[in-house]
Amino acid sequence: MGRKNKFIRTAIEMSKKQSIQIIIFLFLLSPTSCSTQSKDKTMEETHQYTNELINETSPYLLQHAHNPVDWYPWGKEAFEKAEKENKLVLISIGYAACHWCHVMEHESFEDSTVAKVMNDHFVCIKVDREERPDVDEIYMTAVQLITGRGGWPLNCFALPDGRPFYGGTYFQKDQWIQVLNSLNDTYNNDKAKIEEYATSLAEGIKNANLIEVVDEKAEFKLSTLNEMVANWKRSFDKQEGGPDKAPKFPIPNNYQFLFRYAALTHQQDLADYVKLTLNKMAWGGIYDQIGGGFARYSTDKNWKVPHFEKMLYDNAQLISLYSEAYQASKDEMYKETVYECIEFSLNELHDSEGGFYSSLDADSEGEEGKFYVWTQEELKSLLDEDEYKFVKNYYNINSKGYWEHDNYILLRDATDKDFITKNNLDHESFAQLKKSVKKKLMEARDKRIRPGLDDKILTSWNGLMITALCDAYSVFRDDSFLLGAEKEMEFLLSKQLKEDGSLYHSYKEGRSTINGFLEDYAAVIQALVKLYTVSFNEEYLVRAKALSEYAIEHFYNEESHMFYFTSDLDDPLIARSYETNDNVIPASNSIMANNLFYLGHYFDDSKFILYSDDMLNNIVPSMHTYGPSYSNWGMLLLHHTLPFYEVAITGKEYEERFEELSSYYLPNILKLGAKKESDLPLLEGKFEKGTFIYVCENKTCQMPVEETKTALKQIQY
Repeated sequence: MGRKNKFIRTAIEMSKKQSIQIIIFLFLLSPTSCSTQSKDKTMEETHQYTNELINETSPYLLQHAHNPVDWYPWGKEAFEKAEKENKLVLISIGYAACHWCHVMEHESFEDSTVAKVMNDHFVCIKVDREERPDVDEIYMTAVQLITGRGGWPLNCFALPDGRPFYGGTYFQKDQWIQVLNSLNDTYNNDKAKIEEYATSLAEGIKNANLIEVVDEKAEFKLSTLNEMVANWKRSFDKQEGGPDKAPKFPIPNNYQFLFRYAALTHQQDLADYVKLTLNKMAWGGIYDQIGGGFARYSTDKNWKVPHFEKMLYDNAQLISLYSEAYQASKDEMYKETVYECIEFSLNELHDSEGGFYSSLDADSEGEEGKFYVWTQEELKSLLDEDEYKFVKNYYNINSKGYWEHDNYILLRDATDKDFITKNNLDHESFAQLKKSVKKKLMEARDKRIRPGLDDKILTSWNGLMITALCDAYSVFRDDSFLLGAEKEMEFLLSKQLKEDGSLYHSYKEGRSTINGFLEDYAAVIQALVKLYTVSFNEEYLVRAKALSEYAIEHFYNEESHMFYFTSDLDDPLIARSYETNDNVIPASNSIMANNLFYLGHYFDDSKFILYSDDMLNNIVPSMHTYGPSYSNWGMLLLHHTLPFYEVAITGKEYEERFEELSSYYLPNILKLGAKKESDLPLLEGKFEKGTFIYVCENKTCQMPVEETKTALKQIQY
């Protein structure tokens, strides 16, 4: 288990010792397993009810603006009302693409009888977890402490001062009414019991956010990563790739680390496992075989049945991962996957102003996955005989692809080369059939009712997309990728950067809202550094340094040597948390530690490097315990424990030399380049007549060379 999970277990034990009777009472109210589904109700054209969410920009909050529940957005007004009326607070958290959030809304929040109980006895707050990840973090920790599990929808009950005392995830309607009445009765008849538990739970939340500071001087060793990977290998699924369990999430930073580690330590079996995983994901139902783009996760071990929502952050990071995999393997399927994911993102998630939207819903017409699946009859009616035969064999319209209700999920189980051989096709016929089938099925699918779109633009996730486009450009040298990355960065800097140097978190239809979180700074700084490595425009590094200095001033804790998730300028919550465990998105602290490492080298800034070293030093003791939670930290540790090269190219043909280098997989280098004199310390004194390549390590450079192949001989892993 990861570092934070260890603290949560400790906090649970503390809470039990302090208030065991209350815990037993609250567990009796815990919801049962949410295994049943509910059909959508048809929304009325006119709205009988309108609540305080009507003025919000979040699509998720606006979905609830016409519930009979008197929802409030997160803010002082709701808590002041609860204090004045002596009511408990319900904090209900979800997001627009969340299937079970919709189910609970239709079952309970749209029901006027249920709403009356909620309105009579509680002040009800709706939170979009993507808008307010800080709020979600606090109350998710609370629910994990109470129930030992978490998820969305997240429903947490709190006192008027915001301290939680009970919560859960999805509740069926009858359970929900029972919970509401029981909690209200307890609050009216035994308020001291709830107060006691709220106090102990608040302490547990604070304990869960403690950082174990390592004061000893950092001594980074490769053995830490060796042990981490050795333990991690025990959970590998060597048949289907990914972890040996379900559900399976395509966590890109996990496989990016493993691929780099495998290459740098010459472990072919580990590289083969990563490639197996990438193949199975791209072949599986989790990947949209017709329109491109990955779903959020697979519900099974075979990557077959996705949870059909598509998130920007997944697809951005997977573009980076498959680009890197292509660079190392030259597998054409990886290139095809990158191009299709970018095309999907541009077609489905791109805003005309330059940013990218957040997600596509799992549901359409009240059914999960309806937009993406096919019946045999539909396929036969749309395709000619040869095309249908191709689809049946290539996309498994058989028992392997069958899902439910006569629907099939399109998925693959072989390489194109093997399929062509097995079916006695030539490459030209295969390519024509595949192109024709995709065109016809896309045209038919475009006529269907589309899944809901969450059209808010998040600064952090857009930073990940800029990084993705830079990574794709670095490998494929497609100018449209670089132009797209630069345009999107221009959008962020013009819309989301304030005059005081801080960032906004969210943007929609001309409105920039919510003070930025650490994840916003980390992702944008990372994107700026990446933009420098593909454009060599030093202004991007200057901006990255300025944002880093702002983050240090307002987020950094000198005692823990880590960054808080929230700024010191934000209204305080009941606890100020750290994000240290890598997950579907790397932890904001691990991204910042990498950022500071790179910027420290670019600017020869020992302060930045010390910050980065101290952060990594805190994490190293836990890394062996659960590799998937420390993969982005692991990539930083690779820089410290294996040869890390600074590759500087100067002269009028420096861009051409970097293009030549892009053909090679070099995961442990830092790139610098300029045509003429530069202010960067690592380029000082490196300008002569002609174009020269300098391979340096720890500020010590080997003899400059003119040919790329000669320079490659100086890079030894």
